Amino acid sequence: MPELPEVETIVRDIRPEVLGRTVVRATLSHTDVLRDVTRPALLRGLAGARVHDLFRRAKHAVFVLGTRRLVVQPGMTGALLVYDRPLDAEEARYAVLRAALDDGRTLVYRDVRRLGTLLWLDAEGWSRYDASIGPEPLADDFTVDAMRAAVGRTRQSIKKALMDQKLVAGVGNIYANEALFAAGIDPSREAARLSGPEWEALHRELLRILSAAVGGRGSTVRDYRTGTGAKGKFQLSLLVYGREGEPCVQCGTPLAGTHALDARITVFCHRCQR
Repeated sequence: MPELPEVETIVRDIRPEVLGRTVVRATLSHTDVLRDVTRPALLRGLAGARVHDLFRRAKHAVFVLGTRRLVVQPGMTGALLVYDRPLDAEEARYAVLRAALDDGRTLVYRDVRRLGTLLWLDAEGWSRYDASIGPEPLADDFTVDAMRAAVGRTRQSIKKALMDQKLVAGVGNIYANEALFAAGIDPSREAARLSGPEWEALHRELLRILSAAVGGRGSTVRDYRTGTGAKGKFQLSLLVYGREGEPCVQCGTPLAGTHALDARITVFCHRCQR
């Protein structure tokens, strides 16, 4: 699913388009994307609501609408787009949520397989939800010590720990693979057993890669699209993810792949990540 760089790109793209706009009316085609809110309650709440802010938290786009938050996790096939024209048949087919804005445009949450989620939270609900998510890796206070305090106490593998949203926000399979390769760390290593220099290397490489991926507007491996509907570009810079069996760019050893760590594909180099 879209990770931190992808959702950050979406938010940066559509924030100028929706900030200060008022939702005139909204429609929802399917309810299976809703969590703890009914269709009537969501649509009533959206009608007449003004978009005061839009920001990213972990893998979520968070719309601030008065005292409420519309929290969108795009999932594997979700996208947020603003249209200044009527949707064509293909676009309309997968438009799960449509919010008509007061300037005549339409904010659309599009989700082909409806794997994403929509939450409608009051201030207290958002506070609880926000508190359940780990620190943001691109925040100024996410130092090496902060990362080690958040992630380094678990007996989980370091790859699985990096992807645990309760420990650190926004990192998924793509960027966990890439950061561990760049830092030269075996993804199966127990997080609590990493050394000080290894934490320094992992912190440095994780921040470097996430920042570069934001600059590259995310990675389109299959379905991800930016807030303008374009593909990302950072997939062209991935060194291990999606390259199982290909030669390592550093030593030439064929990259290995396993699903044993967390049921997701973990790609790594036996030689460079001892």
